[in-house]
Amino acid sequence: MAIIQPDTEKRVLITGVAGFIGFHLAARLLKRGVSVIGIDNLNSYYNPSLKESRLKILKEYNSFKFEKCDISQFDMLSEVFADSVPDIVVNLAAQAGVRYSIENPRLYIDSNIGGFFNILELCRYHKPFHLVYASSSSVYGNRQTTPFSVSDMTDSPVSLYAATKKTNELMAYTYSHLFDLSCTGLRFFTVYGPYGRPDMAYFNFTKRIIEGSPINVFNNGDMYRDFTFVDDVTQTVELVMYNPPDVSPASEVYNIGNNSPHRLSDFIAVLEDCIGVKADMRFLPMQPGDVYQTFADVDALSERFGFRPSTDLRDGLKVFVDWYKEYYG
Repeated sequence: MAIIQPDTEKRVLITGVAGFIGFHLAARLLKRGVSVIGIDNLNSYYNPSLKESRLKILKEYNSFKFEKCDISQFDMLSEVFADSVPDIVVNLAAQAGVRYSIENPRLYIDSNIGGFFNILELCRYHKPFHLVYASSSSVYGNRQTTPFSVSDMTDSPVSLYAATKKTNELMAYTYSHLFDLSCTGLRFFTVYGPYGRPDMAYFNFTKRIIEGSPINVFNNGDMYRDFTFVDDVTQTVELVMYNPPDVSPASEVYNIGNNSPHRLSDFIAVLEDCIGVKADMRFLPMQPGDVYQTFADVDALSERFGFRPSTDLRDGLKVFVDWYKEYYG
């Protein structure tokens, strides 16, 4: 199947634009001359100053328009859709965090399910060319068989966050079937990089190692993660955006991962080398909601789009650590 190349004439609406992936995707598109409408509620799940720093960079582009908006508020979101008339919608807004969902479950229902319902309803009536939305590797639960394939069963989530992402996939399929809406879900695998989320382990580890504070290492470091550099992720999203599903119903899901899991203890060793400081490790048991391993099978992605994430972990972490030292001084 021929791949449609990026089209700078198409207007793109990105939700969660002040978030980690949303920021990098918007910056990538703006550099190409694409008109981007970004929305974000700028919540305080982590320090909003980092979100403001991302937005400050995006606002330097004349083709960028920002609206402070919460996707769980239908009337507010409806006004944004009516004013912007987007050709492509990329929904990256969501309440993130596996462990946080155990303590604050209602936030996940309101944003990840209620908010996504609002997105689908507005896409139903405005009929954009394509809706791309963030799912997660967490939908696979504690699978023992690897790598994780998009054809695997995903009906045993071990966190509410994972359950909301699986729900998004089901909702998108239903809307695609009922209302001829083109939808593609992307299961992200442990995305990392500059301007990342401070609640992610690699970010927290870097901060604490540089400060000389101990780091909490769960399950004695015996966990595996398929770390995916953010530039690989945004390149994939850009490819997917312009190429809606050619199936009926027009709903597909792809894994976005590096296809190369690393043991947590080995990951820490690489991070120590990049920082130039040894970590003081505090070993703790596995936490509720955590999974033992993630490992992305990206054959479907490669066959469809001719691309597979490939940034080496050491190279990606070096870029992140250099950014961290510059940003935080």
